[in-house]
Parts: sequence; C-alpha cells; structure tokens
Amino acid sequence: MKRINLGKSGILGSEIALGCMRMDALSEKDAQTMIETAVEHGINFFDHADKYGKGESESIFANALKNTSIKREDIILQSKCGIEDRMYNFSKEHILEAVDGSLQRLKTDYLDILLLHRPDPLMEPEEIAEAFSILQNSGKVRQFGVSNFHPYQVDLVQKYISQKLIVNQLQFSIAHTGMIDFGMHVNMKDERSINHDGGVLEYSRLHDITIQAWSPFQYGFFEGVFIDNPKFPELNEKLGQLAEEKGVSKMAIATAWILKHPAKIQVIVGTMNPGRLEKIAEASNIALTRQEWYDIYFAAGNDLP
Repeated sequence: MKRINLGKSGILGSEIALGCMRMDALSEKDAQTMIETAVEHGINFFDHADKYGKGESESIFANALKNTSIKREDIILQSKCGIEDRMYNFSKEHILEAVDGSLQRLKTDYLDILLLHRPDPLMEPEEIAEAFSILQNSGKVRQFGVSNFHPYQVDLVQKYISQKLIVNQLQFSIAHTGMIDFGMHVNMKDERSINHDGGVLEYSRLHDITIQAWSPFQYGFFEGVFIDNPKFPELNEKLGQLAEEKGVSKMAIATAWILKHPAKIQVIVGTMNPGRLEKIAEASNIALTRQEWYDIYFAAGNDLP
C-alpha cells in the first residue's frame, strides 16, 4: 500500500484509510477482523469521530484493537469533533472535552490527527487556537486539520493557530465531482461552472493540505452507492470493463480513479466487510491511464466544455 505524507507533516498514512463510522454495528470480534484485515493489506490509517455511533465506534475499535498484535505506534488514529445534537460547537471547552472523551474511548494517550468536523458559524478562532495549543503541548494531539471547510474558513482558522492544518476531509467520488468540474468549466454559462466550494481543490494543493475523500462510492448526500446501481448504467459498464481487463473489482477501479489525481488524495472507505475491503485495497496497485481516467469521468455523465 502506497503512503501519503499528509500535509507534508511527516505523518505517512496509507493512501486508502478505513473510516470507522459504522463500526458501532459490529461485534468486537468482527471489528477485530476488520482492523486486522486492514493492516494485513497495508492500511495503517483509521478515521474516527466522537459523533460516530455516539462514541461507541471508538470504544469498539479500542476493545477490538487490544485483542490484536498491532502496536499503537504502527497505526495512525484520527478523530473529529465539533458536532453536537442540533448544533456545531468549536468552543475551547468543547474541543478539550471532546478530545479527552475520544482518548478515553480509544484507550490511547494521543491522537495523531484531530479534525474540526464541520464549520461552526459561531466559531471563535482565538478559542480554537487556545485549545489546539493546550492539546499539542500536552501531547494529546500531534497534528490538526479540518473537515468540510472551504478555503476562507481554512484561512480564518489558520490565521490564529500556530499549527499548520494538514488535511481537509471532503466528499468526493466519481459521482460527486464538483471540485474538478468547476476547474474545467471556468467562464462557462453552465451548471458545472458553479463554484460550490471556493476552489478548495486548487487551494489545498497550493497550501500543502491533503484532501481526504469521504463517501468514495456514494452519489448525492448518502443517497446510495453508484456501484451496480441501475441509475448509473454507463458508469457501471465502464467500471466493469476496466475491472475485467485488470482483474479487480469495480470498487477498486472507482478508488483508483480518485488516487490517479495528482493532488494525492487519501481515500476514506467506510465498508465494514473484510472481503470488500480486500478488493478496495487492490486499487493501490492500479495505474489508470489518462484516457481511462477521462473515460470514467465521461461515463459518469460529465463532459468537457
């Protein structure tokens, strides 16, 4: 499994990471199998959030991990905070309490990376700065990032904190391509020319921020997956063709399509099926050609101006 230097921080994470949002649905034994399967296939990065399963996903992960031979220092643990019931909260007190809660549930002394989960319109960047400094100086968090932020929100936080934000976790898949559509339809009077995210892809590359792609097989906002979905006949035909030619799964091709991008995007996959994870992990060994990448893009219903 290839590794990505996340935000040029020196933290080398597998280019495919396991998202643990749904781990609360597993038994500890099944969770252990998932973790071991991930590590066996070169995945060393595990993405959490205090919101996932109301904290239960982190607890099950930790209880499962202790039954493996995997050492804490050999894996990367990332968690997110800031989402409460019916509101977002980036207050200093909440950030500190949230991290302590995650550390307790994950049974670890530190997080490798902490992300602010979704932008809080009431955030006071000075408070965020205070919280980050306390967490870093105490050794509880090594590095920091954000999730679902547009460039100006990143700049606002970055202005006040002394740490460099190294990642931004954003929705991206073959069926959710706004980040690249906008860049190709500059100055065009069509739907794809609309800038929905402030040019976050180019911004991230300019500022050495690693994009983490969540929901790599989803279309819309958790409306479903496009793999083997009759709503996407041309896309599945193309994915199937390439999968057969390369001896892999459609999921691997869909993942390789994201990994092909020169931004070195890290893909967060949320499957809790070990067999499916094995098939997805094969994407790290697939080298799509430029034409194959564009053919997949066209098959998803996209076009060029």
